Amino acid sequence: MSASPPAIARPRVMGIVNATPDSFSDGGLHLDPAAALAHARRLIAEGADILDLGAESTRPGAEPVAAETEIERLVPLIEAIRAESGVPISVDTMKPQAARAAMAAGASIWNDVTALRHAPDSLETAAELGCEVVLMHMQGEPRTMQAEPRYDDVVGEVGAFLIERAEAAIAAGVARDRIWLDPGIGFGKHMIRHNLPLLAGLRRITDLGFPVLLGASRKSFIGALDNRAPADRRLGGSIAAALAGAAAGVAAVRVHDVFETVQALKVRAAIEGAAG
Repeated sequence: MSASPPAIARPRVMGIVNATPDSFSDGGLHLDPAAALAHARRLIAEGADILDLGAESTRPGAEPVAAETEIERLVPLIEAIRAESGVPISVDTMKPQAARAAMAAGASIWNDVTALRHAPDSLETAAELGCEVVLMHMQGEPRTMQAEPRYDDVVGEVGAFLIERAEAAIAAGVARDRIWLDPGIGFGKHMIRHNLPLLAGLRRITDLGFPVLLGASRKSFIGALDNRAPADRRLGGSIAAALAGAAAGVAAVRVHDVFETVQALKVRAAIEGAAG
């Protein structure tokens, strides 16, 4: 029997745990602490390499949540997960207070949709914490970002913004090797005119020299392309986007459907390995 094909590296899979009442895809399902912990356990069992915990929705039109509320939702969940597993934990927050509390509880990645622009001390806090940071591109802010997004060159403008924020983080004391970039699919982008060119041009983002996180799971552009499919019927499109990201060299994909995404990426990697 011939030897198995050599293993090919695949993007890491970041599983989403929304401890919120109003997230676009699964709002309210995991707000209860026991439900959130059960979901986290399931994602780990399904092969998640990282967990991304969110306590404030950033869907279009979302209302802000107080830092204290985020902390109340995040810290017990982080502590419960950390008591059972060493899986890396990311926190999806724009608030330095929440990030600080989350890192103290056992998280190690600050995933910020504002690219450390929300508060005057965001950059300073990230440097002080020494955690990994994900800098995401967003035009506008969650309540208004989809009102009328405009770009002349969406890939070029997103890339320039991300480099500027990476340089700002480094200047503030964040180690270069702790920085991730996220092009922000669906954040201040038209569903078709901007998201598709950005996905098609991902190689220009991965070529910037930082690991890239791609979050396209269940996003509205998939529904726009498929007869307005609701969020819970966008698995196929989400996997297609993840595979496109893998082809472009992203370091990780942020997804709701961990088992299916891990399987798809394993098969892609096996095929690539067999090719030689």
